[in-house]
Amino acid sequence: MKSTTEPAPVPTTSEFQHLRARLHREVLDRLNLESLQQMDRESATQGIRSLITDLMNQETTPLSTAERRVIMDEILNEIFGLGPLEPLLADPGVNDILVNTFDQIYVERHGKLEPTMVSFKDDNHLMQIIDRIVSRVGRRIDESSPMVDARLADGSRINAIIPPLSIDGPHLSIRKFRKDALSGEDLIRNASLTAPILELLAGCVKARLNVLVSGGTGAGKTTLLNVLSSFIPNTERIVTIEDSAELQLRQEHVVRLETRPPNIEGEGQITQRQLVINSLRMRPDRIVVGEVRGGEAIDMLQAMNTGHDGSLTTIHANTSRDALARLETMVAMAGFQLPPRAVKEQVASAINLVIQIARHSDGVRRVTGISEIIGMEEDVITMQEIFTYEKMGIDEEGRMVGRYRPTGIRPRFADRLRISGIHLPVDMFDETVVHETAHSSRSWR
Repeated sequence: MKSTTEPAPVPTTSEFQHLRARLHREVLDRLNLESLQQMDRESATQGIRSLITDLMNQETTPLSTAERRVIMDEILNEIFGLGPLEPLLADPGVNDILVNTFDQIYVERHGKLEPTMVSFKDDNHLMQIIDRIVSRVGRRIDESSPMVDARLADGSRINAIIPPLSIDGPHLSIRKFRKDALSGEDLIRNASLTAPILELLAGCVKARLNVLVSGGTGAGKTTLLNVLSSFIPNTERIVTIEDSAELQLRQEHVVRLETRPPNIEGEGQITQRQLVINSLRMRPDRIVVGEVRGGEAIDMLQAMNTGHDGSLTTIHANTSRDALARLETMVAMAGFQLPPRAVKEQVASAINLVIQIARHSDGVRRVTGISEIIGMEEDVITMQEIFTYEKMGIDEEGRMVGRYRPTGIRPRFADRLRISGIHLPVDMFDETVVHETAHSSRSWR
C-alpha cells in the first residue's frame, strides 16, 4: 500500500536566509541587552541558546539538525562575535582575512590568496561589525575619522577604512595572531632555512650582534624575529617595543611596550620613538623593536652604539642595501640635521647583520640572504654577503626548488662568536658546501 504521507518540504536557500534573519530579530527583541552585558559570557550564551531553541521549536518550517546548528552559531556570532567572519577567525590555516566589499572576502592560506564563500548581507552589516571592533578598544570610525587600526582580544591586528576614502564601501583587513609561535625547527621543516643557517643565526643572537631583519609586507619578518628572540638567554632583561603587539617571547624577564594612537580629540598619542627613548631608562639588556618605520630609527641606532648590543628589529625593504638606505631616510625624518656621512657611520657601526627574507611564488617565506656590515669606504657603507639563496626551478607540485650557498667569505663576526663560546662547523662558510632545504609542509608569517 502506497504511503499517503508526503515528505516535509525542504526550505530553499532564500527561505532559510529569511528564517535565520527573522529568528535573529526575534532574539534581539526578546533580549534585555543591558542585563546581558552584566552577565558573564557563559551564562549569557546558555540563556540565548535556550531562547533560540524555543523559537526554532515554534517554527512550522522543517529544519534539519545541521540547519539548526548553523542558525544557532550564526546568531551567537552576530551577538557576541564578528558575524560571518567568526569561522575564518577560528580556522588555524588562515593567516589574513581581507574584506574587499561586503560580498567579496579573501583569505591568505599557506602563503596564497584565495576567495571564500563568506559574505555580509550588505554594507550596513559590514559597518556594524567594524563599529563593534573599534568600539571595544575605545576608538571610533566615521566620516570625520574614516581610518582606524585596532587589535582583537586574541591579538589579531585590524585595519578598517570606510567611505569617503574607500570608493566601493567599507574595507576590513585582519592579520591573525598565532597562538602557537613557530620555532626554529618549524622553519627548517617549512624549507624557510636550513639547520646550519639557524645555528649561525642563533649564535649571532647569543653573541649579542645587532640584527636587522629586512623584507616586504607579509614576508615573515615578525615570525623570524620571534624565532631569533627565542635565543636570547633567559637571564637577560628584554624590552619589546611594537606598533601593534605581535611578538611572543617565552623568556621570564620581558617588558612589553606598545604605542598608543591619539584619542577621539586627537590627543594622547605615544609613538615608537617615545617608547624607545623611555626604554633606555628601564635598564634593558636587549631592546627588540617590532619594526622601525620612522624617527625612532635614530634612537635605536644610538642605543645599539652605546652599550645596548644584541638588539633586534625589522624593516620593510626589498634588499639588504635598500634596508640600509631606508634607515638613513628614517634618521633624516627624525629632524636631525646630521651630515649624510655621519648618518651612514651611525648605521655602519650599529648594525652587524642584515637578514633578508621574502615570500616566493609557492607561498613559502624563505631567508634569501645573510649579509654582514663591515664598515665604511669613503661615503659608502660596505657589506658582504655570507649566504645567498639560489633558485633552481619549480617541482611538479609547484614548489620552488633551491639551496643555500655560502659565498666563501668568512665573516668578521666569526671570531666574536668563537670568543663567546659558540663553535660553528669548520666548513660552515666554505663555498663548496651546499645547504639543501627540506620540502615545505606549511607556510608561516
